[in-house]
Amino acid sequence: MNIQAFLIVCCSMVLVSAANAENPAKKEILPNTAKHTKLMDERVSELMADRVGFKKDIALKELAELNERVELAQENLMFPADELYASNWDTRWVNPFQAGEKIEFPDSCAIDCTTFTMPIDTMLRITSKYGPRRRRMHKGIDLKVQIGDTIRAAFDGKVRIRNFERRGYGNYLVVRHPNGLETIYGHLSKMLVNVNDIVRAGDPIALGGNTGRSTGSHLHFETRFLGQAINPAEIIDFENGVPHQDTYVFHNVKINGRKSNIYTSSNNQMVYHRVRSGETLSKIARQYGTTVGELCRLNGLKTTSVLRLGQSIRCSADGSTAATKGKDTQGPTSVKKRTKTTVEVSAAAVASLPDNATNNQPDKVPVYHRIKSGDTLSVIARKYGTTVSKLCELNGIDKTTVLKLGRSIRCS
Repeated sequence: MNIQAFLIVCCSMVLVSAANAENPAKKEILPNTAKHTKLMDERVSELMADRVGFKKDIALKELAELNERVELAQENLMFPADELYASNWDTRWVNPFQAGEKIEFPDSCAIDCTTFTMPIDTMLRITSKYGPRRRRMHKGIDLKVQIGDTIRAAFDGKVRIRNFERRGYGNYLVVRHPNGLETIYGHLSKMLVNVNDIVRAGDPIALGGNTGRSTGSHLHFETRFLGQAINPAEIIDFENGVPHQDTYVFHNVKINGRKSNIYTSSNNQMVYHRVRSGETLSKIARQYGTTVGELCRLNGLKTTSVLRLGQSIRCSADGSTAATKGKDTQGPTSVKKRTKTTVEVSAAAVASLPDNATNNQPDKVPVYHRIKSGDTLSVIARKYGTTVSKLCELNGIDKTTVLKLGRSIRCS
């Protein structure tokens, strides 16, 4: 055997020995690897199960919350604004407090208008606005429709009244909404819903018509809060068919620290007074620093008109009582004094002052100051011989309030 062949044989033997030496190690490693793989698979399975369980818990929680919201929404529709109206569900009178029941006005009320839907489908045309009309107060807005046009609910709500009034609304519906408003739809040719029916915003509820006190086919549309009429244009931008704001807020003005049941809510400043027992036009005129003649002009009344209990009397035109024209029943001296008087409350103000707010000083007329450039609370206080704190108390403001030009500030 030559040397080359001998080396080949030796190398082969060495390789075989090395291979035999490695096999036991592999036999030991393979079982350990399989064990770790099994443990990893089990851990992954556990993690996946935990994740599925976690997602299931979240889903169940979300479902429970959704069901709770749905139940609350249904309850709100079954008993709309029950906390405001104190279960008053009168099915005869447009004003549910017609019988003289005491109304508890809240300090403020935020009305959600986000779900508003235009009550008509046709091109919008206003044929008559809110305000005095032919010696009567027109408490809504007239929208042009043809007989048979679809009338829709403005908000989610529940039908409170389905009725006919020959010398007034004709066929009409009243719907109360969870947001605290009530909407009235008048002069209908046909009504598609009944009392206690629940309707959604945009649902067809009637057909346009020309019934009742009407000179042509149109929809008479009203918005009311706690029975009192509010100018719908204060809430809704009819030109664009959307609310002016998502939330419309009423604030109960306080006079001498007491609730007055007068609401402010917008830049358009008007005042309304609800007639109480024993009140006359002259007494109301004294309360609001105006004249009997001006009250008659604003409300289409005569000096001999009989005032009804609960009747709303408009007391100012645009945030300030008009300067007196002619003679008042109190004489020229009183007239001259009242020409400086202004009253600031919005078109949503539709209630009366409490007796104790005015009866203690029946002959004293409150004095108001209209803000001019450069005016501050301290300047106004010095001018009228009072204090900044007193001004803040009388007007429900604080010392840091920004005074807007044209705003009326009560000074006494």
